[in-house]
Amino acid sequence: MSAVLALSLTACAAPEEKPVVAAAAPALNTGPEQNRIVPATDEAAAALLPPDVKASGKLVIGVGAAGSGFPPLAFAATDNKTLIGNEPDIAVAIAGTLGLTPVLENTSWENLFIGLDSGKYQLGASNITVTEERKQKYDFVTYRLDNLGWLAKKGSGLNVTKPADIAGKKVSVSSGTNQEKILVEWAEEVKKAGLAPVDIKYFQTNQAVYLALGSGQIDLHLGPNPSAAYHVATTGQTEIVGTYSGAGRDLQGLIALTTKKDNGLIKAYAAALDKLIASGDYARILDRWNLRNEAVRKAEVNPPGLPIEGK
Repeated sequence: MSAVLALSLTACAAPEEKPVVAAAAPALNTGPEQNRIVPATDEAAAALLPPDVKASGKLVIGVGAAGSGFPPLAFAATDNKTLIGNEPDIAVAIAGTLGLTPVLENTSWENLFIGLDSGKYQLGASNITVTEERKQKYDFVTYRLDNLGWLAKKGSGLNVTKPADIAGKKVSVSSGTNQEKILVEWAEEVKKAGLAPVDIKYFQTNQAVYLALGSGQIDLHLGPNPSAAYHVATTGQTEIVGTYSGAGRDLQGLIALTTKKDNGLIKAYAAALDKLIASGDYARILDRWNLRNEAVRKAEVNPPGLPIEGK
């Protein structure tokens, strides 16, 4: 999962800032009966829809979670067919706010963008990071911070806000990922400061990471915050002790609802999301999946994204 998220979810608080630490995790409902939050229509937001979309009465939503998916964001329920998770929940709530019937379609990551390009999907809700390159073809409205999470054994007493906090610690990370790059940079800062070195560890599977945390072989694991939040919520054995932006110290990475550029939909999506935030439904959806530490304060349309490499 880390390799996929390194591409689609490059991850919150700057090193000097106090991290958002997850509260007691909720029990996750992974069954097919989700009882999703479907708000009443907000007429002001619905009025921003293009006439043809409003007349159609539906919103076709693409989610690139084919295969094993990526819990808790988008994955199959216990019936192995119903698409559940935070991304479908947000998209369904957006559709309800706009007075449209949601049509969820699960597809591959590549076909999601082909569907957006062709207009088959009017909305992409699939952990898509805002990048400057993507902004050339798509419009975005942000709905989650793109975070990495520092995962520790429950009751560790650790609190990670800056490189010095991991001095002398054994920290695991997945090889070849964006989070590895960030961890190596932090380890170099620790070394330059003359502190006890960081011992970086690599494991082949997430299960091996969790076993190492439980046995004390490692103190911390740095990986995508959503997968860490899912482990916290489903096992009760770990805790998130800090978050950090996968875009690095100079830019907060952002996850956004995505649509084809200049198709007239993005203002309606932004208005709908702001309505969900104001009503509290947005927070309730994030809480369902233990993702409150990735909440945004407001919808942003086409904010600064990850820069084009080499520019």
